[in-house]
Amino acid sequence: MSTAAPIAAHAGIRHYTLLNNQLMLAGLSMREIAEKAGQTPFYVYDSALMRARVAELRTRLPTNVEVHYAMKANPMAEVVRLFAGVCEGIDLASVGEMQVALAQGIPAQRLSFAGPGKTAAAINAAVAAGVTLNAESLREIHLAIHAGQTQQKTAHIAIRINPDFELKGSGMKMGGGAKPFGLDVALVPKALALIKHSHARFIGFHCYSGSQNLKADSLIETQAKSIALCEQLCDDAQMSAELFNIGGGFGIPYFPGEQALDYARVCHELSREAHALAQRRPQTKLALELGRYLVGEAGLYVCEVIERKMSHGQVFLITNGGLHHHLSASGNFGQVLRKNYPLCLAHQVCADELETVQVVGPLCTPLDLLGNAVKLPRADEHDLIAIFQSGAYGYTASPHLFLNHPKPVEILL
Repeated sequence: MSTAAPIAAHAGIRHYTLLNNQLMLAGLSMREIAEKAGQTPFYVYDSALMRARVAELRTRLPTNVEVHYAMKANPMAEVVRLFAGVCEGIDLASVGEMQVALAQGIPAQRLSFAGPGKTAAAINAAVAAGVTLNAESLREIHLAIHAGQTQQKTAHIAIRINPDFELKGSGMKMGGGAKPFGLDVALVPKALALIKHSHARFIGFHCYSGSQNLKADSLIETQAKSIALCEQLCDDAQMSAELFNIGGGFGIPYFPGEQALDYARVCHELSREAHALAQRRPQTKLALELGRYLVGEAGLYVCEVIERKMSHGQVFLITNGGLHHHLSASGNFGQVLRKNYPLCLAHQVCADELETVQVVGPLCTPLDLLGNAVKLPRADEHDLIAIFQSGAYGYTASPHLFLNHPKPVEILL
């Protein structure tokens, strides 16, 4: 009798199981999920894995540390609704995301809106809705205060800080040195004075230094520095804060040789900082703002082999997926040296005999590459290719209109 087993180690993926050598998610094979989706390609997300990731954090963090979901990682409405049920806050990066979140019935006081270059209309909308504005410049603070006065509403303002330090080992650095994000530390006292002498409500600080970090030491150091900086700025201005959002940065492993983050150690050290903060500032909470870490490993992108083609002795698996659906997996979303996302043949994950293939899409560009020199069991027309680590920065981070091919669909199980 067949039984489910952990996926083969060669795939480098945790969390998934095999049944009769087929990749399974929520008890379904990829072919069964394709039938539910009504087509290939598709993205499929595992709700149980998302909930488990938040639960792991909640059991290790004290009550004065909130977990916020950064919905830019995956703004699918059903995903946002799921995280709204298990997280204390949802962090937004546009008016469009704000509209999605509000449409899910999430109270405005649980929403915060970050991102440089907010228009006056965007700021007006945030103030009108009662969403906390993570102000990234003095201009945004002036506009928020003015919007509050004009609308006769209280503007809820937090200040995003561009700290003098960076998150070491971060895949994307968003703090330290010249950056478009947040206010330089030297400008924060002026920003606080503006808020202090207005009718706006000061919520606290947003200090997001980087993302996709797998080094516990770097995260621990940056979290401690962020808390200390926020406290010092409050003390200098003689102001209290409700929330220090110290960002996220928790990464997930994508490539061979990468080790999963020791999140337990990070949470242990953050708990110590949080307990100490509670003694000094019982009215102030901390927030972790996490996107990729919560949803990235919970998603698969599945496409179908349209043709098996030989060229100069190389096997090309031409699929109906590609960079227009999954820009990150193609290597064109920030990789300096292209590496393959882990992938497998969905109906035959393991085999004694493997062949080296190029997994490509249908676009008229050599950039449309999903797997370079990948070793897979033999694949033929209509077989399904599954790409792991696809829950974050997949569907909405990709240029669907490029060459006007059909879009993928998304499904949450």
